[in-house]
Amino acid sequence: MVDASQIREHAPVIGSDGASVGTVDHVDKGEIKLTKQDAEAGGLHHYIPLDFVRAVEGDQVHLNTTAEETKRSWSTSGAA
Repeated sequence: MVDASQIREHAPVIGSDGASVGTVDHVDKGEIKLTKQDAEAGGLHHYIPLDFVRAVEGDQVHLNTTAEETKRSWSTSGAA
């Protein structure tokens, strides 16, 4: 698993297919909370598990799932 402290606010999140998933709002409780201002967010924060992160390279978070796979499994509630 990637060290969560490497993930910075406002970092772009990129699927394994190179497509954008969103932008990091912050990391909390083993999840990345994405900003709600992203085009596909629909005005909601979405959460993805840190297990999806393959690497943090420069200012980008790279996932081991495609953007579409990630969006099918993200939640809007976050970890409890």
